Amino acid sequence: MPVSLQQGSFIIAGLLFILALAGLSKHETSKRGNILGSIGMGAALVVTVLATVFGTEDHGVEIGHAAPSWAIIAIVAAMAVGAVLGIAKALRVEMTGMPELIALFHSFVGLAAVLVGWVAFLEDSESANPGLHAGELFVGVFIGAVTFTGSIIAYLKLSAKMASKPLMLPKHNWINLGAVAAFLAMTVVFVLNHDNRPVGYLLLIIMTALALLLGLHLVASIGGGDMPVVVSMLNSYSGWAAAAAGFTLNNDLLIITGALVGSSGAYLSYIMCQAMNRNFISVIAGGFGSDGAVVGEQKDYGTHREITAAETADLLKNSSSVIITPGYGMAVAQAQGAVADLTAKLRALGVKVRFGIHPVAGRLPGHMNVLLAEAKVPYDIVLEMDEINDDFENTDVVLVIGANDTVNPAAQEDPSSPIAGMPVLEVWHANQVIVFKRSMATGYAGVQNPLFFKENTAMLFGDAKERVEDIIKAL
Repeated sequence: MPVSLQQGSFIIAGLLFILALAGLSKHETSKRGNILGSIGMGAALVVTVLATVFGTEDHGVEIGHAAPSWAIIAIVAAMAVGAVLGIAKALRVEMTGMPELIALFHSFVGLAAVLVGWVAFLEDSESANPGLHAGELFVGVFIGAVTFTGSIIAYLKLSAKMASKPLMLPKHNWINLGAVAAFLAMTVVFVLNHDNRPVGYLLLIIMTALALLLGLHLVASIGGGDMPVVVSMLNSYSGWAAAAAGFTLNNDLLIITGALVGSSGAYLSYIMCQAMNRNFISVIAGGFGSDGAVVGEQKDYGTHREITAAETADLLKNSSSVIITPGYGMAVAQAQGAVADLTAKLRALGVKVRFGIHPVAGRLPGHMNVLLAEAKVPYDIVLEMDEINDDFENTDVVLVIGANDTVNPAAQEDPSSPIAGMPVLEVWHANQVIVFKRSMATGYAGVQNPLFFKENTAMLFGDAKERVEDIIKAL
């Protein structure tokens, strides 16, 4: 394959990836963005495989050897296995399982970067700047190893196969800092001794083991309350790991793709931190969260008031303005379809219905938006927190469906709360608040919610989907 054709194809694929990110920035264009990204990745994959199978040439001069027959068979077999597993998983996964699936995908990217780095070292290929090449290789393996094990821990926490509360070892922050300092020192030694194979082997082995342990400890120390930040953080790590692998392989497209994913993931992490009024360092230093136990001081807020579905229906049909604030509980109950039906019913009755979405609602950025779009809820009535927060005081009824920490007034009223200062949906300013919950248990962050005990709040207990369907029947 001519190298000019390969490079041209990579440029087109890179442009498609940029257009994909641009498309994903809006609900209306997100489907098109996904399609463009898929086309770009498909083109990049086909061109890379063809170049590997047939080799590359520049003006008729061979610069890349064709792969032997056994390598071609291995490539085809690997692609077939990956395609079957990917399609099978994509067809079966529920939207509630998307956060842990994405975390698992990130682990594969990290593992690939580690393997690429090790193979490049074992090949001992010539380079115009061997010291720089050694540094790229070493950094790529480190980022990939941290991403690999960190993503596995995130997957286990998000899928409830591991406790979501943070693991707080003595001096855990110093452990992380010590590991990073050791990595930096080993990088310098590795670069200076790039032509000393025994020293290189020893340093690469030690660093890989250290990075794997650092990834485990880093994410294990972050609690469930910071999981949205962790997902976007690992997304960024996987991008930088891919970019480092691109430098190692001298693959421009991999560098472009990794830089796009890494930078967008870093910016998304910044947005998530802003939405939670936390800084990135405090998240890494150890987040908050539990498996049901209350985080912080346990207080007695009094007794709660309960309401029935029929009473809720009466409130809704006599309202002029209703706001729905969904959370992860809606996803778990798979209630988005019923919520969309309820929305259509109320709008047909002349009730103004809108949705208020907190930036960290659920366990994945944008999770609630995707669920509502899947249920055919009109885009124009789905508003972000900043767009709708001032409207609650002029709202008759707010339906809090499966949300907890994102509507917690303790963030503003209790300086001792773990979520103090976090911007929240100020639902308590509405005339009536109906909270859909299975029980009075705390949310994923393990923080008590005084909203449940306010005079204008009533609790509607049970499965969210069933309760919404009951309200529709009563209407």
